[in-house]
Amino acid sequence: MRAPYEIRLQGRRVLTTTPVFDTYWRFASERQEMFMRRVLGSTPPWTEDPILSGHRFTNTYRASDRVSQYVIRHVIYEGSQNAEEVFFRTILFKLFNKIETWEALCTKLGALSWREFSFDRYAKVLDRLLDDGARVYSAAYIMPSPAFGSPRKHRNHLRLVEHMMADGAPKKLAKAASLHAAFDLLRGYPSLGDFLAFQFAIDLNYSDLTDFSEMAFVVAGPGARDGIRKCFKDTAGLTDAEIIQVMTERADEEFERLSIKFQRLWGRRLQLIDCQNVFCEVSKYARVAHPDIEGESGRTRIKQKFTPRALPIPQWYPPKWGLVPDSEIMNRQPSKSVPPQSLPLKLVP
Repeated sequence: MRAPYEIRLQGRRVLTTTPVFDTYWRFASERQEMFMRRVLGSTPPWTEDPILSGHRFTNTYRASDRVSQYVIRHVIYEGSQNAEEVFFRTILFKLFNKIETWEALCTKLGALSWREFSFDRYAKVLDRLLDDGARVYSAAYIMPSPAFGSPRKHRNHLRLVEHMMADGAPKKLAKAASLHAAFDLLRGYPSLGDFLAFQFAIDLNYSDLTDFSEMAFVVAGPGARDGIRKCFKDTAGLTDAEIIQVMTERADEEFERLSIKFQRLWGRRLQLIDCQNVFCEVSKYARVAHPDIEGESGRTRIKQKFTPRALPIPQWYPPKWGLVPDSEIMNRQPSKSVPPQSLPLKLVP
């Protein structure tokens, strides 16, 4: 067992870490390596880490995840770029956060737009899906129902969309002076707590409605808070958001300390939202890699299994980021799967 690694901050504050802290950086690097191998066409397995190869984890960069990619490409930037329409499509998608639900609506109703929105038509499509036994909500996080008078949650969420549009939310968002202000605006609507309001603010910030730095503000979700507790014995009184900021600012230094060559997202550094996500994922990873280190949740297993799909996955990011376009990515030669950095874990049978 290694001696606790300490991070000395200004003001004589000292962060005392656990072994999960080093795993955080190794996990972030190897998960990004897996992603890049897959994007560039390498065949599975994309890692020799048995935990990563056997269970589903989100990508190191939030914008690279399957749902985020779909939102960016097919929800935000496909269709009218009018502020009202972009806001409507993004919020409508995120309230359900499920690609299949969005595509079912598109199949039945055509291109989705606020200009032609009909509560009854949208509600009936979702009614039928539920009656047929389909799930209309993603299991990624809990979506509380706003109180708009219906016993069915999906109908209340459609009323929430109507309420936000009638309240002029798109114009208010476009006038927001900061990411924090955008968060505050969304946080003021029924059923949108801190975590959901922040996640929605990030998704809307992928569009051209706003253009705030992802280094400006962060909210730690429940999974991230659990990961922070597992990475640190003592956080020296820092808030969860401050811990995430410290991690993001120290990323290069920590990768160098551990002799890890981290592959950035075509030059894009890790942002606060990314390091928040990695805390959430390493919380799950540590259930197997470090079963002796407890967090807040008390969970001991990773539920979701990973089934590899050998097809390359094209990537498309907000144009304002200036990252490499699809054509350049897909014309590169596939990289070979190589052994990951040495991870502090026992092999899982």
